[in-house]
Formats: sequence, C-alpha cells, structure tokens
Amino acid sequence: MKKLLAILLAVLMIAGLCACGSSGGEKTPSEPAKTDAKYKVGICQLVQHVALDAATQGFKDALAEKLGADAVTFDYQDASGDSANCSVIVNGFVSDKVDLIMCNATAPLQAAAAATSEIPILGTSVTDYASALDIADWSGTVGGNISGTSDLAPLDQQAAMLKELFPDAKKVGLLYCSAEANSVYQCTVIEGYLKELGYEVQWFAFTDTNDVSSVTQDACDNVDVLYIPTDNTAASNTEAIANVVLPAKIPVIAGEEGICAGCGVATLSINYYDLGYATGQMAAEILSGGADIAKMPVAYAPQVTKEFNAANCEKLGVTVPSDYVAIGG
Repeated sequence: MKKLLAILLAVLMIAGLCACGSSGGEKTPSEPAKTDAKYKVGICQLVQHVALDAATQGFKDALAEKLGADAVTFDYQDASGDSANCSVIVNGFVSDKVDLIMCNATAPLQAAAAATSEIPILGTSVTDYASALDIADWSGTVGGNISGTSDLAPLDQQAAMLKELFPDAKKVGLLYCSAEANSVYQCTVIEGYLKELGYEVQWFAFTDTNDVSSVTQDACDNVDVLYIPTDNTAASNTEAIANVVLPAKIPVIAGEEGICAGCGVATLSINYYDLGYATGQMAAEILSGGADIAKMPVAYAPQVTKEFNAANCEKLGVTVPSDYVAIGG
C-alpha cells in the first residue's frame, strides 16, 4: 500500500511540473524569439566639444532604439584630449570585457587597436582609417575587429568654397594640431586642391592648447585666409582662435560646423549626430549577431551642407551666396 501511494504521489508531482511549465501559453513558430541579452559598451571620446558630443549622443540613441534602452549599458569616458589617457581607458574596457568599444576620434581608435584584437571596435569622427591604422593598401574595409564611420567631408569642395568666397586672396594658411594624424592628412590633401586653384599655401601647427593663440597670431600675420580641418584641439579652443582672427580681420573656412560656429565664417560640414547614429546602427548589427565586423566597410556621412556664421560674416564683411544655410538658423 505504501509503495502504491508513493507511485501515485510521484505521478502527481510530474503532472504538476508539466502544468507549471506550460503556464502562460506556448509560442507559435511565427513569433520572434525574445532575448534577455544585456550588452556593455565602452565609449572612449578624445575630448569634449560640440561635434564629438553630438556623435556620441547619436551613437547612444541608435543603440537604444535598435536594441532597447534596457539592453545596453554605456561606460562613457573622456580622455581630456590626452592620447595617453585613451590607452588607459581602452585597456580598462578590455579588462572589464565589454562587448564592444566605440572610439570617438582617431587617438582612441589607435589606442583600442593596440589594446585588443578580439573585442569589436567601431570608430566615429575618424577622418582617415588608412593613415590612422597604417594601412598601405586601403580597400575601404579595415578587416579584423575594426570598422566604423568617417567624418571626412569632400576636401575638394571645401577648397572650392574658399575660392568661391575669397577669389582675390593670395595666401591661405592651414591651422591645425601637429599631434592629430587626421588633421595632417586633411591639410596634405587640401593643400593640393588649393594650389591647383592658384593659392600659395603655408602650414601653421600648434602642438597643444598652450600655443594655439600664438600660432594663430603668426598665421594671421602671414596669410589672407585660414583653413582649419576637423581638428579636435582647434574645436576645443575656438574662443581663443576667435580672439585672434576676428580683430586681425582674417576669415576662417572650417572643416566642420562646431569650429565654424566658434571662430569661422563658413564651412561645408557633415552632421555629427547623424554620423554617430550610423555608427550605432552598425554596433546594433554586430551585437545582435547579424553582421561580421571584419566585412563591414567604413561608412561616410550621407550628405554635407554649406553653412555660414552670420555674426562673424557681418564682423568681417563677408557676403555668402544664397545657397548657404545660417548655423543655428
């Protein structure tokens, strides 16, 4: 009798477990499989300024939209413009075993590439991946564990903009930070276009924030127009540059909107929020397992816009054509 009772109890327990397992209803094959996956993404931004901040925000917004706000945790760290800090930050990400590293600007990308060959790395606001990563035969795809987006605007069109606005100028100065490979690349390329347009070109390099004003003053004493590429040091010191160029009556054509808003008169600029958003879309595809980063080509901004700084144009007596859009207007 006891043996029979034990058998009956066992049968009842099994039946109860089966009932619990089937509670809530069964999924039909047509329903998408839900996941509780959580991802940790490390973000290393070289320095805080308008353009890079916008790219980081776009990246975060895209990932939150594509994967869900609760699915992604961001570890954002600012390197304060110091390449050595970039190495410390990304090595920390590697130690924490983050799922993906987003590098906002060239120096963080270089640091991450040196730190890991396993964790997926996406760059944004990186002008030229070939020069940044010392790739000889550039095909448009980095390969390995790296891809991303480039903030390179058409430099031939930026040179043409300078010619359109200042056809009578003779000397053009290139103002940039010598420590930024992205800036050196842009200056090298645009110099060729400017010379083709008949300008005499002179380079003026500052090494860090400490000599921005003095180098800018030297440039203003020797040229008619200045060109500043998408340089992070310049972007962080637009007020110091403006305090020199505006009294000197030297106009600045800028590589992007943030620099132009601070010290320039005109720019042919990409939208950095959109660039960061595109990077976030790439990250979502990688993290969800739908894309192989080794096969993802570097992407570029879909469009550029002719913009002008109305206040600075008025101060310097610069008139722009009707197809230019006022910054902030």
